[in-house]
This record gives sequence, C-alpha cells and structure tokens, in this order.
Amino acid sequence: MAQQEWTLKRNCSISPRQLARFYASLCFVSLLLAGIFTLGGAWLVLVFSVVELSAVGAAFLYYARHACDRENIWLSGNCVVVELIEADRSRQFSFEISTLLIEASGLPSALIRIRSGGTQVEVGRYLPYYKRREFASELRQSLARIACS
Repeated sequence: MAQQEWTLKRNCSISPRQLARFYASLCFVSLLLAGIFTLGGAWLVLVFSVVELSAVGAAFLYYARHACDRENIWLSGNCVVVELIEADRSRQFSFEISTLLIEASGLPSALIRIRSGGTQVEVGRYLPYYKRREFASELRQSLARIACS
C-alpha cells in the first residue's frame, strides 16, 4: 500500500487521439485543395502538399509518442519506488529509505537525483526548474516522517 504518491507528467494541451483527428482533417483539406490545383494543371502543388503533410505527420507522431511520458514516485513501506515511462519504455527503480540520498541542485537544467548504493535515477524533468527544489523538499519531509514512525 503506497503511503504517498507523486505523478510528474508533461503538460500536454492535446491528447494523441485529438491530434490524430486534427491531422486527418488537415490531410483531407490539404489534399482536396492540392487535387483541385492538380486538375488545373499545377501538379507541383500536390507534390509539395504530400511532402509537407509527411513532415507534419512525423512531427505529430513524435509528439504523440511522448505526450503520455511521466514519472511516478511513491513511498511504500520502507522503500521509495520510481517508475519512468518514456514512449513505449518503462523502467522501475526501488530504493531503501535508510540508504537514500536526494540531491537537488540550484541550477535550472539540473534534475533531482535520487541515489542509493550504486543505483541512481534523475527525476523532475517535467517540472519547471523552480518547482524541482520544492518537490525535493516535499519528498525529504515525507521520508523524514516515515523514518520517525
């Protein structure tokens, strides 16, 4: 049973399903107009339209693959479990609270480092830099409460 849990995820304004619908409508309109121009003799418009839609499709595909990326961190018993989910890959790390170290640098590009023994993982990539220290402090306080119990 998790005592406390945090989910850090991307701030996405459109879901992958909504993006697919938008892309389909974009393709329909663009190819319809390109078809009209092709019938009028301007066949290069169709070629340009296909190239443009391919590039936009590749960018949308990359966005959709990473739209649901997240970091789950939870305290369970005397362990801290960190799960990193990126595209179709999921990794899970488990740390004992007694040997845990949490490092939060003040640099804007620095992530929060959770370390125990020879294993370390960096979290906080979906938090603004000014919220990372706040999160590290909250995590330390939760660990202190468990250690005192």
